[in-house]
Amino acid sequence: MIRLDIFSDPICPWCLIGKSYLDKALESRPNHPFIIEWHPFQLNPEMPAGGMDRRDYLETKFGGKQQAVEVYARIAEAAEDAGIAIDFAAIMRTPNTMDAHRLIHWAGLEGRQAAAVASLFRAYFKEGRDIGDRNVLVEIATSIGMNAEGTMRLLESDADRDDLMARDMDARQKGLTGVPAFLVAQQYVMSGAQPVETWQQVIDELAAQLTQEG
Repeated sequence: MIRLDIFSDPICPWCLIGKSYLDKALESRPNHPFIIEWHPFQLNPEMPAGGMDRRDYLETKFGGKQQAVEVYARIAEAAEDAGIAIDFAAIMRTPNTMDAHRLIHWAGLEGRQAAAVASLFRAYFKEGRDIGDRNVLVEIATSIGMNAEGTMRLLESDADRDDLMARDMDARQKGLTGVPAFLVAQQYVMSGAQPVETWQQVIDELAAQLTQEG
């Protein structure tokens, strides 16, 4: 098997789009060699713990309302091309995502990481939920089979916070400047939302290599 390490943030629309393309490629290649692990990368590491009003955040980040509208029009078009329905109008707040990354980490320890990532993307982009809210995160955890009380207890502590922040910083120090980013076999980096066909080609090439080596 081959490691596929994915660096992502659950409020990153391009990460959702990139995941959609990867998922379609994996579905078309059910014997793919990948073992997938998701890693933390905060788009907004300086975000206040309680998050920000989404409109204020976007206008600040992109330098005004018009610029924000133009950027998100392109994102909406790309999402539509990928067959994804994003309800941007439902998103009222841009959260700090550290607790969401902690949930992804804990879900990984229980073999539920893929479900956690998918549920966080759905909650934020399709349901407009505040995934910085710990009650929301506990509901997501419960929906994928994790223990509610245990998850809340962890969220109310600083468990794994420093470790995840260090992992995020390590990725930046190694040159990662944006997400999604995909590290294949701990050697090759693919940046951005790669098309289904690109992933199919990568999978086919890796499968051929494994057959030769075997």
